[in-house]
Amino acid sequence: MQGGVRAGEEERVGRLVERLGDRSIVLIGMMGAGKTTVGRRLAQRLQLPFVDADVEIEKAAAKTIPEIFAEHGEPYFRDGERRVILRLLGEGPQVLATGGGAYMNAETRDAIARRGISVWLKADFEVLAARVRRKSNRPLLETADPDATIRRLMTDRYPVYALADLTIHSRDVAHDIVTDEIMTALEHHFEDKPA
Repeated sequence: MQGGVRAGEEERVGRLVERLGDRSIVLIGMMGAGKTTVGRRLAQRLQLPFVDADVEIEKAAAKTIPEIFAEHGEPYFRDGERRVILRLLGEGPQVLATGGGAYMNAETRDAIARRGISVWLKADFEVLAARVRRKSNRPLLETADPDATIRRLMTDRYPVYALADLTIHSRDVAHDIVTDEIMTALEHHFEDKPA
């Protein structure tokens, strides 16, 4: 029985990866939505490389993201982010986690549409606020009222995130549940768009 389940999972993964071709699965969403955590799990399940755009930006700049923001400002960071993501999209197939503001750039969105399948991990305010409070490396939240900043970013970004190919509800459940929901959504996406 267990071997049958494993064989079924292997077939499922094989079909998904075949349909993906050289495209990347690109996770978008707010800080705290779970892009890195779920992305690692999804990459493991699909036997694909996992790439975190923020890590690649820090490598390219030889600085942390808070340092880039502090020394050069957000526009400089966003330009570097755009260039790094464009490069990474040429290295698929992979699971690519992007920063919260990356998808707001029209050029980045167009490149993701051409070279990837975008998956919005949509989280409610309470989930995001609880998760980001645990980390101090969020330059955009270095404000007098981080909760108000999160709400403002959600208002600005959610209509753009809604342009993604797929939307998955990110919530406080086991990561494997969200990962499986992404895989199922990808299967339906591929069924709706024959190769």
